[in-house]
Amino acid sequence: MGWTRGRTVGRGSTATVSVAASESSGTFAVKSCKLSQSKLLQREQKILSSVTCPQIVSYKGCDISMENGQVFYNIFMEYVPGGTLVDAVRAHGGALDEPVIGIYTRQILLGLEYLHSIGIVHCDIKGRNILIGPSGAKIGDLGCARQAALMEDEAALMVGTPLFMAPEVARGEEQGYSADIWSLGCTIIEMATGKAPWESNYSGDPVSFLYWIAYSGELLPEFPGVLSEEAKNFLSNCLRRNPAERWTATQLLEHPFMKKFSSCSHQLAKEIHSNSNSNSKSNSNSPTSVLDQGIWSCVDVYQTEERSCLCSSPEQRIRELSSSSAMGTWRLEKNWITIRGGH
Repeated sequence: MGWTRGRTVGRGSTATVSVAASESSGTFAVKSCKLSQSKLLQREQKILSSVTCPQIVSYKGCDISMENGQVFYNIFMEYVPGGTLVDAVRAHGGALDEPVIGIYTRQILLGLEYLHSIGIVHCDIKGRNILIGPSGAKIGDLGCARQAALMEDEAALMVGTPLFMAPEVARGEEQGYSADIWSLGCTIIEMATGKAPWESNYSGDPVSFLYWIAYSGELLPEFPGVLSEEAKNFLSNCLRRNPAERWTATQLLEHPFMKKFSSCSHQLAKEIHSNSNSNSKSNSNSPTSVLDQGIWSCVDVYQTEERSCLCSSPEQRIRELSSSSAMGTWRLEKNWITIRGGH
């Protein structure tokens, strides 16, 4: 299709995200990189093009373009007129009400149930990768996603964002469907508190901190006190250190906490979205769209490098996850990056 690239709204180590438009498709997002460096983006395109689910940002196509004498590989994605889940939490004063948490959690679960049913592990569920549109929450950014059948061959290339990683992933042991469920539990904590899980436990040393998360026995992130007992029980079935004991997405959708939201109407989701927008401050730091600069400003922080975690021991893996030499002084909120396998 003929299309026009607009302003660049995000830039990583190899890929950029731009506003784009065409007469036939209207406005959409395009993620691009040089064709010679497009191996990871082509893998993302292959996975994204196989997905058709209302709770996952949809694929619009791909092409190769010649611009300013250079050849680019491009993938086109759905425009989501809302922002990220992190932005929604901030717009509501740093925490979402439990009914809103329940509605968004159910929608994320529906997306995960679908992905898992077709053999895909997302590998990086967190607030920044959930987009909020008029119909509610949609899972975005499948750049870390993997085919579950290939996970055993890619065991050394486990990916994701350290604070949201399941303990077994931090140790480099396995990264299956249950790891997505752990990350969902961490995202619920993020929705309820406006903070990353484990934040109150951080002592200042990232290596010791990650080692503690990976090997702390039965210790779990602190459950938000504002949640009901029913919600806490739901959370306890997500955050079990033994991956075999975590509930599946299908089981969690049958939990009493989720059942009460099963009849949530499309109109109610619209009302939540409308209230979120009305509560947002009108400035450049409060984005209202997946295409706005504010949402993609985290790219250089969270996705600075496309790198593999080829570590010969759990200790070396933990040191790799905690290292951030390009960032300077390590700080909890800003220096966690999304680790992506490059091979």
